[in-house]
Amino acid sequence: MAAMIKALNAKIRSNPTTDYLCSTHFWGPASNFGIPIAAVMDTQKDPEVISGPMTTALVGYSAVFMRYSMAVTPKNYLLFGCHLVNFSAQSVQGYRFINWWYMGGRDKSMEAKAKEGLKTAEGKIEGLVGQAQEKLGQAGGKVQGLAEQAKEKISR
Repeated sequence: MAAMIKALNAKIRSNPTTDYLCSTHFWGPASNFGIPIAAVMDTQKDPEVISGPMTTALVGYSAVFMRYSMAVTPKNYLLFGCHLVNFSAQSVQGYRFINWWYMGGRDKSMEAKAKEGLKTAEGKIEGLVGQAQEKLGQAGGKVQGLAEQAKEKISR
């Protein structure tokens, strides 16, 4: 059994492509790509949910491992690319965090939501006023009809 595994390993290692695909130089960055993918997807979410300390830690982590990927032998360009994407996405998240909490982004968002709420309320009020006017018109017509009937009864 051990001989079969040794033979299979030798066969895999003899081909440069399969050797690379079976190494940690491939699978480490491939499995690590979940972090930058999540960071890119998070750029569409509300900036209120961004964690400043975690974003800072991930920017530092990616910067360190970008440097590491070029310092090892052989250079690991896949790891470099993974951390470059993560560094970029986390930097965008960091900007969004700072803009939201320290540069007035939150206030602008709240102001926009308030204006939108006022417009919605104004539309609803206009609709209710229209309905009230319509009902008043109907009630006025009924009152006139009843008044005319009363006049007819009195004049008989």
